[in-house]
Amino acid sequence: MAAQQLEEKLTCAICLGLYRDPATLPCGHNFCRACIRDGWARCGRECPECREPLPDGAALRRNVALSGVVELVRAAERGPEPGPQPAAEPGPAARCPRHGRPLELFCRTEGRCVCSACTVLECRLHERALLDAERREREAQLRARLEVTAQQAAQARAQLQELQQQRSQIQSSACTLASRVSSKFSCFLQALEMQRALALRGIETAKAQALAKARDGEQRLRGHLEALVHHDCKVQDLLGQLDDRIFLQESQLLVPPEPLGPLTPLQWDEDQQLGGLKETLRQLSGLLLEEGGHSGLPAEAADLGPMEASGPLAPVPSPACPLRRELWQNYRNLTFDPDSANRHLHLSRQNQQVKHCRLPRGQANPGSFELWQVQCAQSFESGRHYWEVRASNHSVTLGVAYPELERHKSGTHTDNIGRGPCSWGLCVQEDSTQAWHNGEAQRLPAVFGRLLGVDLDLASGCLTFYSLEPQAQALHTFHAVFTQPLYPVFWLLEGRSLTLCHRARAKLLPGSQEEASGLS
Repeated sequence: MAAQQLEEKLTCAICLGLYRDPATLPCGHNFCRACIRDGWARCGRECPECREPLPDGAALRRNVALSGVVELVRAAERGPEPGPQPAAEPGPAARCPRHGRPLELFCRTEGRCVCSACTVLECRLHERALLDAERREREAQLRARLEVTAQQAAQARAQLQELQQQRSQIQSSACTLASRVSSKFSCFLQALEMQRALALRGIETAKAQALAKARDGEQRLRGHLEALVHHDCKVQDLLGQLDDRIFLQESQLLVPPEPLGPLTPLQWDEDQQLGGLKETLRQLSGLLLEEGGHSGLPAEAADLGPMEASGPLAPVPSPACPLRRELWQNYRNLTFDPDSANRHLHLSRQNQQVKHCRLPRGQANPGSFELWQVQCAQSFESGRHYWEVRASNHSVTLGVAYPELERHKSGTHTDNIGRGPCSWGLCVQEDSTQAWHNGEAQRLPAVFGRLLGVDLDLASGCLTFYSLEPQAQALHTFHAVFTQPLYPVFWLLEGRSLTLCHRARAKLLPGSQEEASGLS
């Protein structure tokens, strides 16, 4: 029992064998010199047991007393035997199962430990080596293998990290690309619908003009025919007159109708009607591939509605219904406040567009939101105001808030628009829409269009949200007594973008000295 405890005290904590050339660290722990050096090469210069770092410049020192004790233990395990001391034995009771002698050699041919009797009888012609020499060689091979496997593990971890980054980039790129393609096709379909309406209107106008000219020509011809018939009847009557005096007098007064003259040719050319449409359709088809430029829409489109001021596609107006045209009487051109934008929100297009990006910007401003939110630079204290915003996709929130809206995140909600008494919001999700105020939500039908309008009537205390595609439709109205200035505020999910639509000839804000901006 005492021998076993002594052997445990003389065991290296790294290789779990008796110390070989034991060395003492400054912390007092002992290890085989080769084991601790190999451990430092792989894990850093610190004690494997207590993790105390090795001071710079400190060197390993051989523990002479401990080396002597280990040698005595090994000698006791081997027993009295003449000749030089053999190398370290595989174990305290390592003896040959065939001859009962200590295992001193290793037969490389058979791959097993053998005794001296085995070398004379069974392994006389085999390749042999001393146990400690074979162990040192095997240890060197294993350490070399450890270095190779460590390099392979490091390479595999780097490849795994790179593969995960590529997968994340592919997912993000695919989501962004799908959003862009959906937005492009949406704008393209809107432009096609508008061009269809304009083309049909042009055909109807040209048809009406041509038919009006045809009716005028027909009336002229009918009148001329009636005059000719009337003249012929008078001539026939005169030819039947028997009194020469009356015949001569009336024949002098009979005047034939004036010749009609050439009629104005009707203007109707199908190629001319389709020529401009073909060119417009050709330019519109470029919307699906081009990243910028103009769509070549007719000038008449300028009066159809607010224009988008951003995005990979050219601006495309949306059709306007009577309700929407009435709301435009109080239209306001807004811009985002860059000092309030969260670090992940990037502004562009003269602060008319905001996009949520994965990579944050520089340092946050003192007044910026910790949430993914941004508010407008303009505020409203009185009167009636209306503005429109286009979202690239669902998962956005728009609303109004008092200046005291909290900038810091609190609770589990991703946004704080409508979560308290100082803000009102409309949250647009993929399958539903919710109206939020003071922490209470009212579920509304899903909104499929991405063009939304907000009508704020401070005099009557009404805040109404509209869906504008395909026609203007009221989604929800809040009724409240607004006691402080209200700022438009927005929240958007990663990869989403919002655009404040600007309209030409928008009314000036009360007391503003700046001119309303035009289409941009």
